Amino acid sequence: MYKKRLLSNTNYERNNIMQENINVLDELNKGSDMGLVAIDYILDKIGNKDFKKGLKSQYLEYKKVCKEVEKLYSKLSDKKPHKINDIEKIMSYYGIEMRTITDKSDSKYAELLLKGTNMGIIEGRKLLNNKDVDKKINKLLDEFVSMQEKYVEFLKKYL
Repeated sequence: MYKKRLLSNTNYERNNIMQENINVLDELNKGSDMGLVAIDYILDKIGNKDFKKGLKSQYLEYKKVCKEVEKLYSKLSDKKPHKINDIEKIMSYYGIEMRTITDKSDSKYAELLLKGTNMGIIEGRKLLNNKDVDKKINKLLDEFVSMQEKYVEFLKKYL
C-alpha cells in the first residue's frame, strides 16, 4: 500500500507524503507516551478500585497504540518513533504535583487526566483532517481518538 501509493507520485511528493505519515505516527506515539507517563505516575495515588482498574485498562490501550505505531513506523523509517523526552516527563510530574498539592482526591486526578485526554483528542482530530495520511495510519489515529473519547466518558464519572 505504501509503496504503490508512493510510486504514483513524484519524488518530492513521495518525500512529503512519507514525512507526513512519519509526523502523524510521531504525534500518535508522543500522545500515547504522555498518557502512559501520566497514568503510571498517579496510579498508586488512586483510592477507588474501579477507577484504578479503568486506568490500568487505558494504560494497556496506550501500550497497544505505541506497539502499532512502532510496527507502522518501521515501514517508513529505520529510526524509532518520537517519545516525550525526560524534561517533558519531569514537567508532567511537576505539573501533577503542583495541581494536587492541596487536593489529592480521585476527583482531582480524574480532572487532570481528563484535561490531558481532551488535548489528545483535539490534536488527533486535527491530524485526522490531513488527507495525505496512509489509510492504515489514519485508521490507527481514528481508533486512538475514539479510545480517548471513550475514556473521557469514563473519567467524567470520577470528577
